[in-house]
Amino acid sequence: MSPYRLSAALVLAACSLAASATPPAEQFFANPAFSTPQLSPDGKYLAVKSSTDGKRDRLMVITLDDRQAKVVAQFKDADIGRFRWVNNDRLIYNVTDQSVGERDRRYAPGLYAVNRDGKGFRRLANRSQPLLEDGDLAVEPLPWHTYMMTQDGAQDGDSVYVYDVNMGRPGEPQYIDLLQLDTVTGKTQAVPHPGQGSDWLLDQNGAPRLLDTLADNDNDTTIWYRDTASQQWRQLATKGRYIAQAGDFSPLAFGPDGMLYVVSHAGRDTSALYRYDPATQKMDAQPLVDLDGFDFEGSLIVSNNKLLGARVRSDAWGTVWFDPAMQALQDKIDALLPHTVNLLTPPLRPASPWVLVTSYSARQPHTYQVFNTASGRLAELGSEAPAIDPARMGSKELVYYKARDGLRIPAWLSLPAGAPGKNRPMVVLVHGGPFIRGGDWSWNAETQFLTSRGYAVLEPEFRGSTGYGAAHASAGWKQWGLKMQDDIADGARWAIAQGTADPRRICIAGASYGGYATLMGLINDPELYRCGIEWVGVTDIHLLYDSGWFSESDLPASWKRFGMPELIGDAVKDAEQLRATSPLLQAARLKQPLLMAYGGADLRVPLVHGEKFYQAVKAGNRNVEWLKYGEEGHGWALPKNRIDFWTRVEKFLDKNIGAR
Repeated sequence: MSPYRLSAALVLAACSLAASATPPAEQFFANPAFSTPQLSPDGKYLAVKSSTDGKRDRLMVITLDDRQAKVVAQFKDADIGRFRWVNNDRLIYNVTDQSVGERDRRYAPGLYAVNRDGKGFRRLANRSQPLLEDGDLAVEPLPWHTYMMTQDGAQDGDSVYVYDVNMGRPGEPQYIDLLQLDTVTGKTQAVPHPGQGSDWLLDQNGAPRLLDTLADNDNDTTIWYRDTASQQWRQLATKGRYIAQAGDFSPLAFGPDGMLYVVSHAGRDTSALYRYDPATQKMDAQPLVDLDGFDFEGSLIVSNNKLLGARVRSDAWGTVWFDPAMQALQDKIDALLPHTVNLLTPPLRPASPWVLVTSYSARQPHTYQVFNTASGRLAELGSEAPAIDPARMGSKELVYYKARDGLRIPAWLSLPAGAPGKNRPMVVLVHGGPFIRGGDWSWNAETQFLTSRGYAVLEPEFRGSTGYGAAHASAGWKQWGLKMQDDIADGARWAIAQGTADPRRICIAGASYGGYATLMGLINDPELYRCGIEWVGVTDIHLLYDSGWFSESDLPASWKRFGMPELIGDAVKDAEQLRATSPLLQAARLKQPLLMAYGGADLRVPLVHGEKFYQAVKAGNRNVEWLKYGEEGHGWALPKNRIDFWTRVEKFLDKNIGAR
């Protein structure tokens, strides 16, 4: 999917606005005002989370024919979290609290149900402190460790399936049982299954059909299939938990034909979508969807018991339509909305002419409309960030450059709106993970905040990043601080050679692994980077293995035993390499200005990482700024802290590589 380009008129508007006042940080880092809209199964209603003036998120239902909106659920001390339609008349939802950080957040979201008219409320599962009673205790609510599934059920009755999660440490599931829950009576029935479940998949009829269980060795996963006739479980396959083996596949979804759709490399470099027959345990020889240059990531689109297409992520999130009528509808809406990517979502069992349209671009946050297929008209619903003006946002494109050993590296290059694209001060923004995909052609608050301040932004998909094929991903194994680091530096030098970046005004920045790469970049390439910004960053790999009893990481023991030794480095066998690539042990070499920020309640990269490095680096570097957000975890959950942090980032950059 090639990104849609802005019209000449919009580009001219961007140029005229570039010289005006920069948009405030609040516009970028506030919580979404309107988000996660979902059509009812029949398509007559739309449920959505919304808030006004930054207040609590409420659950609203909009009747699409007359655009009447009704708040059906809201709380004084909580925000609506996730929600799903149970059927055309009823919804299930949980809650969260967006007013507190990780330190004060409960790991118990509760579970509630309500009718679309706001009646029929029932508390189905407790929070640690229930918000209110519903007056009917004939059936005791489920315990706090009951969670919603992320999949739709049958949506033709009052029952749904929910997870009963056995917890180890806070936030770390040990195994997952499945319950069928009647959202009106609160009664449940357990689903029998083999082994300790780690993941479940419902079939095309909303019934449990697939189960992943952990193998005895704790390093493999067994995939079980529940036979539709006998209701007995049988093994389909075993796959590696952390490192894929030849022939492994990942189940995606069941289709209306009863076939299982899976993602597999099947001997190829990039993964693709295949159809798999559970009866014969055979996968089709040819893929159903193959994305040129990208691993498959996405979901199936089903309506009226027909597989219409697949939502996919290549350079942008888009759609591959199998159905000619839906492709024609896509073409019609794209003609009406030519400057954005437009994602169409039909209802599951349409009894109305409405289709949900989600539009976005690199310059525009997600906006939502509905399209009436009978009248051919679009109706606006809302936007996640209504204050953002796309004309003030920067451009973004996927570029490629060669690393010093010849490996082709993808990267995302963003440039300020209306500003010359040459000799710009630049921020090299390194994604976390690191074994994830960094970006795509969509609006990103951090990137666009930087471009709005006049900075070019380069986001490398260094080796080890996923989404670009198995060879690119595996090339990053055991390369922290080595070739992965070289890829990032080679990207900065490529931008200099292209004339994009001013070689005297380049800053490196990132969070988590990106924080590690920031520190190693300043240490390894002091002539390249003028300054660095790192938040919640790893400062020593040995600290990932053992942070100490007082600040234990939430990384699972199995990941430390099986994943980390192969992908990052073995604490014993690779001890010399880990010492040589430890920012903490080389802190004395870092002399450039540095901004550090950590969360006091971070369980992924505990505060000790930041504290130890800060103590070590400030002895020989007076230009180090230290921030601690005591209530935050691995990143900033609270808008006030996001705004504070990025405002400080803006001042730090202006001081050291100033764009203005």
